[in-house]
Amino acid sequence: MELGIYTFGELTTAPTTGHLLSPAQRLRDLIEEVELADQVGLDVFGLGEHHRSDYVVSAPAVVLAAAAERTKRIRLTSAVTVLSSDDPVRVFQNFATLDLLSNGRAEIMAGRGSFIESFPLFGYDLNDYDALFAEKLDLLLKIRSEERVTWSGQHRPSLDDQPIYPRPAREPLPVWIAVGGTPQSVVRAGALGLPLALAIIGGQPERFAPLVSLYREAGARAGHVPARLKVGINTHAYIADNSQQAGDEFFPSYAQVMTKIGRERGWPPTTRPQFEAMREPRGALAVGGPQEVIDKILFQHELFRHDRYLAQFSVGTMPHAQIMRSIELLGTRVAPVVRAEIARRSAV
Repeated sequence: MELGIYTFGELTTAPTTGHLLSPAQRLRDLIEEVELADQVGLDVFGLGEHHRSDYVVSAPAVVLAAAAERTKRIRLTSAVTVLSSDDPVRVFQNFATLDLLSNGRAEIMAGRGSFIESFPLFGYDLNDYDALFAEKLDLLLKIRSEERVTWSGQHRPSLDDQPIYPRPAREPLPVWIAVGGTPQSVVRAGALGLPLALAIIGGQPERFAPLVSLYREAGARAGHVPARLKVGINTHAYIADNSQQAGDEFFPSYAQVMTKIGRERGWPPTTRPQFEAMREPRGALAVGGPQEVIDKILFQHELFRHDRYLAQFSVGTMPHAQIMRSIELLGTRVAPVVRAEIARRSAV
């Protein structure tokens, strides 16, 4: 199983210090995080796209291109590209360029997005939320498979035998579909034979097992071989040297961000007892010492038999040194044990 990290590039006031980093410093720290993830042998690093003051990454491909020059092996992906409000031609060109710079390490994780700021920003109607994604995904996949593209739709000007360059180093450029639990999105990914990235940020992970089964069933009905139907699980996570330290370090920023989002969406404030409940073995949070996180990842693998696990370490701004230590522990203490156990299970 591939293991990695994703982040949204938080730019919030640190709850423990009251300090707000400059955007330039946050981006420099972010590049160091990608570099360390590569050095400790992690497989994937993802950057989310947001258009809000509390996140510094609105152009993931640009930041990942900088990271490509500081890394050698790690795959570089968006997490996610908000395809509904973007232009598939430019998305493909940006990530094909990243693929060339990184010697074939670029990926696109396409999604509809969990925030809506990009829709008015780029002149799209939220009433077209799903139609925009379906149409633009269709165009992106056509560009991926054909150098000269003829295409027409409702929400973008048509293309008539139009050449689109550059082409990536690796054909086809990997495209994952990111979903948050909508059955229709899961079925679409399976029918298209595209890898599925499932975000689990609350509740018990086993509640999502039927969605993974639905995805695989949809893929099988469409005639796709099982090896093509890859599944990734994305969760909030944090690793420290021991359980108490992990909870104490992660909770303040996590609660700050989740409470803020809750005010926007009608959720109650996040409390420490709720947080601790989600850290339990059957909860959604992979927050603890190395062994706790190992156990959590392996428990989820029993549920999903997934091919990739990505941890979102920074939910809100945390000290850079703490994030670096967490990356180090994931790469040196957690990943080797998880890989060895999953290899053992596969051999049985």
